[in-house]
Amino acid sequence: MQTITQAHLTAAEFRQLPETEMRRELVRGEVVETMPPGGEHGAIVLTLGSYLRSWAKQGPGGYVGVEAGFMLMRDPDTVCGPDVAYVRAERIPETGVPVAFWECAPDLAVEVVSPDASAADMRDKVREYLAAGTLLVWVVYPRSREIIAHTPDGMARTYTDADTLVHPDLLPGFACRVAEIFE
Repeated sequence: MQTITQAHLTAAEFRQLPETEMRRELVRGEVVETMPPGGEHGAIVLTLGSYLRSWAKQGPGGYVGVEAGFMLMRDPDTVCGPDVAYVRAERIPETGVPVAFWECAPDLAVEVVSPDASAADMRDKVREYLAAGTLLVWVVYPRSREIIAHTPDGMARTYTDADTLVHPDLLPGFACRVAEIFE
């Protein structure tokens, strides 16, 4: 992770930055760039996103997307792009899915840990999502084939290959074997 700005940017200024091959997020007004993810990361994101999208279409509806920007904090602004996100149908604006950044936190944020990500960075990101109102954060660890589910009450549950990933309160009827995510 590399911070590239000295002056604090707003989300609007951040959105106007020229395209780059690096992944960017705005963290407390500072632009943070990371390398594009590898192939394993992309496969995991696609698998989880596909399972969630299929579930949402067949059930409660809502938005499922990848790397979409969500405004988590204002003044200074923080815009994060979770690897996968879910927003319940009733929280989608009447105007539909925004063209720009979402003006809210996702209900579910999924972050797949890259080999160069630090534990401190992941912990901070989970805290930012939860503080902004995210109800569930899944942190996916490809090396250990685990998913840790974080909730606003401070609880964390670890799911391994033998487990089925569920969260009936937020994702009623959703179930996915953890082993399938890493295939």
